[in-house]
Amino acid sequence: MSDTAQKYDIPFGRPWIEDEDRDAVMRVLQGHVLTHGPECKGFEDDWVAMMGGGYAASTSSCMASLHLAWMDVGVGPGDEVIVPAMTHAATVHAVALCGATPVFVDCEAGSGNMTADAIKAAITDKTKGIGIVHYIGIPCDMPAIMKVADAAGLPVVEDCAIAVGTRIDGIHVGLFGHVGCYSFYPVKHITTCEGGMIVSNNEETVARIAKFRAFSVDRTYSERKVPGIYDVADVGMNYRMSEMQGALGRTQLKKLPEILKRRKANFEALKAGLEEIGAIRVIDDTDPRYTNTHYCLIAVLEGDLAARRDDIILALQAMGVGTSVYYPHPVSRLTAYKKRYGYKEGAYPNAETISDRSIALPVGPHLGPDDMRDIVSAMQNAVRS
Repeated sequence: MSDTAQKYDIPFGRPWIEDEDRDAVMRVLQGHVLTHGPECKGFEDDWVAMMGGGYAASTSSCMASLHLAWMDVGVGPGDEVIVPAMTHAATVHAVALCGATPVFVDCEAGSGNMTADAIKAAITDKTKGIGIVHYIGIPCDMPAIMKVADAAGLPVVEDCAIAVGTRIDGIHVGLFGHVGCYSFYPVKHITTCEGGMIVSNNEETVARIAKFRAFSVDRTYSERKVPGIYDVADVGMNYRMSEMQGALGRTQLKKLPEILKRRKANFEALKAGLEEIGAIRVIDDTDPRYTNTHYCLIAVLEGDLAARRDDIILALQAMGVGTSVYYPHPVSRLTAYKKRYGYKEGAYPNAETISDRSIALPVGPHLGPDDMRDIVSAMQNAVRS
């Protein structure tokens, strides 16, 4: 690449924080209640209103939500849980921390998601659950998957970490299975700095998990008639969200419609521009039932470009274009899981292709149409260099 190449300032992700967000956090800090207060409850109520149904409990992270979900299901040593090979390690960590064995399934090449048929083929007598991931905001075919799961009597945990706002026929993902889990990490659709949410259509499930996330104490702070007097009904965790995070989540959630609008426009503009370059396949799904919330754009390099993926990423970086890889390995190829279960090259060809040949490009609300044109120009430059 020439030293005179155009330089840009296009970060991969940047949280959209405004005065309203800062003011909400400061109001909490100016008070005396930093946990056990109304902001997290308000965030949970607002979240349910956004989804259009269900029940919700805020947590300290999506990983915490996933761990709580599998502990609630009750998987343990000797049990198998079907999980995607193409996902973040947290999806599988939550299963492994319960002592269960993850059974990896390859993804579909076009969407990056597991299919109902692939899941059905992986079910054995030891299978005790199915872990679903809605890859980069593209929904899995949950009606088909739930048909397989219900026929086998298996609970489904939906990892919706990067699928906030994603719907199938108007139903928000996370409301199909046993529970759904969400992330509010800084570069997600909305942020609480760190934080998560767990949802279900079953009120008793959420109430049970909500107690477990807070030591299994039988009475919340506001429910205690005598301060400091409570009982602990069972062992439990401390996976709670703070009031500052809850307040930030509430103001962030107000911006979600505009965030999703900007992401969609950016994605469509960038996809159209990349198609003119050639030898690039964009992972997308145009099923009319689906609302894809466009966490990022995954550009899979083909032909001669495939072997040059890392060089192209470094060239883009030198030009000031932020990128990432979702995800750098099938989880089963990560050292921790390769050491435990072994790994056979070629076992998950679609996941391996996405991991080894793709670039994640930004479409977040911090960017606009000019940035999308600049990314296309930078990609053209990088491909030629």
